[in-house]
Amino acid sequence: MNSEKTKLFSFAAVIVAAVLFGMVIAGALDITTSADADRPPGPVPPPAPQAEAQNYGVPNFVALADEVIPSVVSVYSQEVSEPGSRRGMPNDPFHFFFGPQMGPEQENDEPRLRRSSGSGFFISATGELLTNNHVIEDADKIEVQLSDGDRYQVEVIGRDPATDLALLRVAEPDRDFPYLRLGNAEQLRVGEWVMAAGNPLNMDHTVTVGVVSAKGRVLGLSDSSFEDFIQTDAAINFGNSGGPLVNLRGDVVGINTAINARGQNLGFAVPIDIANRILPQLRENGRVVRGYLGIMVGPVDQETAEAFGLDSQDGAFVQEVLKDHAADKGGVRHGDVVVDIEGKPVVDTRDLIDTVSAMPPGTKVNLGVMRNGTYEKLTVELEERVREGEEVVPASDDRSEDETSERVGINVANIDVRARQYYGLDEDLDGVVITKVKAVSPAGEENLMRGDVITEANGRAIGDVDDLVAEVNGVDEGGYLRLYVHRPRADRSFFAILKLDQ
Repeated sequence: MNSEKTKLFSFAAVIVAAVLFGMVIAGALDITTSADADRPPGPVPPPAPQAEAQNYGVPNFVALADEVIPSVVSVYSQEVSEPGSRRGMPNDPFHFFFGPQMGPEQENDEPRLRRSSGSGFFISATGELLTNNHVIEDADKIEVQLSDGDRYQVEVIGRDPATDLALLRVAEPDRDFPYLRLGNAEQLRVGEWVMAAGNPLNMDHTVTVGVVSAKGRVLGLSDSSFEDFIQTDAAINFGNSGGPLVNLRGDVVGINTAINARGQNLGFAVPIDIANRILPQLRENGRVVRGYLGIMVGPVDQETAEAFGLDSQDGAFVQEVLKDHAADKGGVRHGDVVVDIEGKPVVDTRDLIDTVSAMPPGTKVNLGVMRNGTYEKLTVELEERVREGEEVVPASDDRSEDETSERVGINVANIDVRARQYYGLDEDLDGVVITKVKAVSPAGEENLMRGDVITEANGRAIGDVDDLVAEVNGVDEGGYLRLYVHRPRADRSFFAILKLDQ
């Protein structure tokens, strides 16, 4: 009897265990049906407010797009290019966003009408717009199209190639324009939601979303000193350039500028803080004038700190001091570590570059440097920074193009202070500097390069453009022009023998 009871008890235990196990499995697979009929009715909970939804990673992108799109414009520019000229570098892995070329193919010996597209956005009700400089550079005509389809012709107020930014304005405004607030990129955090808006592939007013992937990226697209890109995985494509990158509050935190063509979801935007700093100069002067120290700096890493006996990795390590420039005249030496400027601590190279660039040339600044373990105070008078894209040759050199370009295939300039600074030429180097080389020409065949300095021609020392023009004119058709050339970047000199067939 006891045996039978034991068997029944064991069988019941197995049944209960099986039921419990089945409930656990069903719950794990989320296949348990609700037994509403067995539960007392209760009130339905209200939907979570939007603020709470955002905290759980569900932003209201619909409302954000409604707020942003009316302020975004598609930018269309036209440029009449010279025969044989090419724009854009499709093989560059970080190439800029140029819209597709439209219009019939033309012969190489005829001017071409190039149409490019990009993006921009209003920053004031009066019709001021921000975009990228490369979107409108060299354009002869610029129009913008709003989300409602209206088109306006715009004019360029100012450009800054160093940061690839341009300020435009509607030429004849007839209404107030919706505009976006300029935010603060410094407060951005990696992983934060952002939205990109623009005109990718001529699909106007497209929005995409993603997160901030990284900050402080340097790509080497132009002047690396000013590059501080925001990296994002919000999908951006050709034509997005110049459009806004906004946070969830609708504030602009960046201007979409570049992509890595070798990877997906690798987009880069100029931080809006950079635009905020230069907007006053663009409005007043049409360009940005920056202070310049004349040094090459790098971070203070662990090895540098240990080798130079530094207590901290804060500061900007001076790797090179350019001769006869501001820092050199002020006593800065290679191996110094700039730890403060005007009493403000320098944590890294970005602190030093941004502070100096924001000061006008002629400003006397106090630098605190660590030198051989000792703190020293120096005073330096800033110069004006000269960069690629700015004019460095005197107007008189226009004649040199007529005299030397056709026969030799080069444009040259006299060597003045700005040319020495721009091309990095030593003070004791005399001659004329090559500013342009035609690929198909006697100079091109001899592999002469921009930045080379011609010091002699046919055995005669060259002091200026007139000297070279005279020597070129003295060579008969089919004769030879013997040039002695110094190449600063390689620190060597060589002969170039050019046969002039005309």
